[in-house]
Amino acid sequence: MGALVKLVDAILFLVFTVIALAAPLIDGQTCLSVDLFPKVLVDLKLWYTNEYGDYLFTDKPNFFVGLVWLELLFQWPLCLANLYAILAGKSWFPTTCLIYGASAFTSMAAILSELMRSNKASDKLLMMYSPFMGFAVLAILRGLLTHSGKTTAAGKRPVLNRKKRA
Repeated sequence: MGALVKLVDAILFLVFTVIALAAPLIDGQTCLSVDLFPKVLVDLKLWYTNEYGDYLFTDKPNFFVGLVWLELLFQWPLCLANLYAILAGKSWFPTTCLIYGASAFTSMAAILSELMRSNKASDKLLMMYSPFMGFAVLAILRGLLTHSGKTTAAGKRPVLNRKKRA
C-alpha cells in the first residue's frame, strides 16, 4: 500500500506542477486582460486554441469564465499547498487533496458535459480535457487514504501525568 501511495503522490505532484504553472499563465488569459501577459504566452494560448479547436477559450461562455475564476482563486492556491505538502510530507495533505479533487471534479463535470453536448468539440479536444477528470478522481481517492497505516480513535485524549492533590 505504501508504494501505491507514493506512486499516486508522484503522479499528483506532476499534475499539480503543470496546473500551478498553466492556471495563472494560460487559463488566466481567459478572465484577465491579455496585455498583462508576455507575447510568448499569448501566442502559446493562441496556438493551443487553434490546434485543439478549444472554443471555450475563444468564445468565453460565462460559465467557463466563472470556472476559470474558481480555478485561479480557489483551486490554484490549493494546488500550491498540495505541492508544498507533498514535498514537506505534511499530515494535512490528504485533506487539501480531497478538497482540490472534489472542486476540480465538479468543474470538469460541467466542462465535459458542455463539450459532449455542444457538438462543437472534436475528439482531440475531448481527449485534452478528459485526463483532468481522471486526475480529479485520483486526488479524491488520495484524499480518502491516510498518510500512514496508523489510525487513532476520535475523541481519545492522551492521559496526562500529574500529581493528585490530597
